[in-house]
Amino acid sequence: MRKTRLGKRDASMLGLGMMGIEPLGDAEIRELFGTARALGVDVFDHADIYGSEWHACERRFGEALRLAPDERDAIVIQSKCGIRRDAHGFDCSAEHIVRQVEGSLSALRTDRLDVLLLHRPDALVEPDEVARAFDALESAGKVVAFGVSNHTPGQIELLRSAVRQPLVADQVQFGLGHAGLVAQGIAANMEGVAQSAVRDGGLVDWARLNGVRLQAWSPFRRGFFEGSLFDDGAPSALRDTLARVGASHGLTASGAATAWISRHPAEIQTVVGTTRPERLREAAAGIDARLSRSEWYEMLGAAGYTIP
Repeated sequence: MRKTRLGKRDASMLGLGMMGIEPLGDAEIRELFGTARALGVDVFDHADIYGSEWHACERRFGEALRLAPDERDAIVIQSKCGIRRDAHGFDCSAEHIVRQVEGSLSALRTDRLDVLLLHRPDALVEPDEVARAFDALESAGKVVAFGVSNHTPGQIELLRSAVRQPLVADQVQFGLGHAGLVAQGIAANMEGVAQSAVRDGGLVDWARLNGVRLQAWSPFRRGFFEGSLFDDGAPSALRDTLARVGASHGLTASGAATAWISRHPAEIQTVVGTTRPERLREAAAGIDARLSRSEWYEMLGAAGYTIP
């Protein structure tokens, strides 16, 4: 499987999101993990808020796998914090960040997170507080690399004004059903075209210029959880194009949707949240496929975006 740089190490272009593993038995989690490793997936994406209570999915991961040291060293365990479960809004205070990381480490049965992401922008963030937490976690060896999720370039720059560590990743919603990150630039300055509105501060170009790896969450969803790319609510032209282009590359529709993301030269990592090994195999097949420029633009147009 293709690799890309994530901080100071190479990592798979496909990551496995662990948000749905709480109901799975130990054997099912081990099968899912084993399938991922056999496919070359080495990024496992968590968050403190995933599951029915704090750290529930992280705890299931740690309990079911009980990784040996060599197994642990071979993978990237990434987690996120900053969303409040017990109150409204977000919290990127130093106290909250450190407390949540301690909880994640205990639940995951590991001594370190390879990557820690701030899950959502905190409008009340104090960059010096974030810097204090990151410094404490790094010096204790509890977090190796740091990043953000759902942040704009301006929000990242604000953090960079105080944080010493490189912010290596920004995990954002992206895929054919939520493609404004790339569609906006195509229709820039076109009056009357909704996609020409700048909502992200030019994140894709900024990330490429600044060495920040973008990661795509919910890559197969339309809008903000309005449905999938493959259900009856999706544009029929998109479903037909995914099937046809996918078949020409020996891929399923989900493999084609993954190939569309991985074709972009920004080397955007795709994070799939499936709990089904066969779905993971389908997505993995798309990582190494190489769509033509014509196919890539055709798929974007079929998703309902304007190609001038």
